[in-house]
Formats: sequence, C-alpha cells, structure tokens
Amino acid sequence: MSADQDTAAIRDWFATWGSFVAAVDFESARPLFDPAVIGFGTFMDTVTGLDNLEQRQWRSIWPTIQDFRFNLDSLKCVVSEDRLLAVAAITWGSTGIGEDGRPFDRPGRATVGLVRAATDAPWRGMHTHFSLNPGTPQTSYGDRHTV
Repeated sequence: MSADQDTAAIRDWFATWGSFVAAVDFESARPLFDPAVIGFGTFMDTVTGLDNLEQRQWRSIWPTIQDFRFNLDSLKCVVSEDRLLAVAAITWGSTGIGEDGRPFDRPGRATVGLVRAATDAPWRGMHTHFSLNPGTPQTSYGDRHTV
C-alpha cells in the first residue's frame, strides 16, 4: 500500500464515521475506534476509553445536531514511516438548533490520531479532538435521541 492508498483509506474512515454521526448510530461507530481511545472536545474534558467517549461526548452532541458531514476535501494527514500511526486534521460542518428552535450553521475542525496493528489492518481512532470554529454557539438544542 502506498502513501496515497493510506490517505485514501483514512479518507474512507472519515466518510464512514461521518455517516454514523449523521445517523446517530453509536453502535456502528464503535468498531472504528480503539477501546483505549483518548478524546476531548467542545462538550467535555479529556476522557479515556471508548465507553466514556461515547457516553460523555457522542451522546451529548450527535442527537442535538443535524446534517453532520466531514469536509473530506479538507483532509490533511501524516502517516508514520512504518505506516502504523497517522495524524489527520479535517474540517466538518453540521446544523445546530438554537434555543428558539431556529437552525444555525455549526462548523468546526477535528484532529484524529489513528493506529493499526499492521499495514494491511484497518485504521482505528486512538485520539480525537473536536472544536467548533470561533464564534459558533456551544450548545445545540436539537433532540434526535435514540433508544
């Protein structure tokens, strides 16, 4: 696999994850991540472990927004020489819902550290950091909670 193929695989990883965020599909998103993932974002402080990331970040945000998408053309990534570690930066967009019920543009950016056990193994998220663009309201009041 070449560096271009690694980048394409990482792009596909983001496309897949983005579709799960948009669908508020926590269960399908979980296999994309290492169980020991470390993350922080606009909603919570640093957490360790996939269960904590899902409970304290994903479940606090995904059901409150609409139209989530990663801007795949903005993807920048660096892959280690052994091709087992990658760091990716990407922008994203979504629609938030104001307290008054009106939608608002909710753009941001993310950095994700990815790992894999072998060069032919799938990438897994090991670290996530999400932030909203400056000036974007922190809270969305949408309610698409799933059971």
